[in-house]
Amino acid sequence: MAQFDDGKDQDALRTIGEVAKATGIKAHVLRYWEQQFPMLKPLTRSGGRRYYRPEDIELIERIDRLVNREGYTLKGAKAALRETPDPQAAAQAPAAPTPAADHAELVGKLKAIRDDLKAALAA
Repeated sequence: MAQFDDGKDQDALRTIGEVAKATGIKAHVLRYWEQQFPMLKPLTRSGGRRYYRPEDIELIERIDRLVNREGYTLKGAKAALRETPDPQAAAQAPAAPTPAADHAELVGKLKAIRDDLKAALAA
């Protein structure tokens, strides 16, 4: 989970700026993801100020991992999140290969091949 150096309790609510700084995801991307992922609903107070709960931050990190590290499209990430909504429950269940997991593994292998080919062309 993101590390916050703000002296607040780990379960404290965080502003969009605090979350953006801790996760390295720009605030405008977080706002866009709120539109694209209906399950991402931070608390809003007067003036529309957003406050993220710890579970919101965990969801943001899962979205970031799926989209930016595993190569999912936003549509694919939404589908993957619907398949395993609770990371605790998924961790307790026996790990059976899923099409999404196979896809993520394939994307990783293809990226490695691409990088090898780029390196070969540069040499």
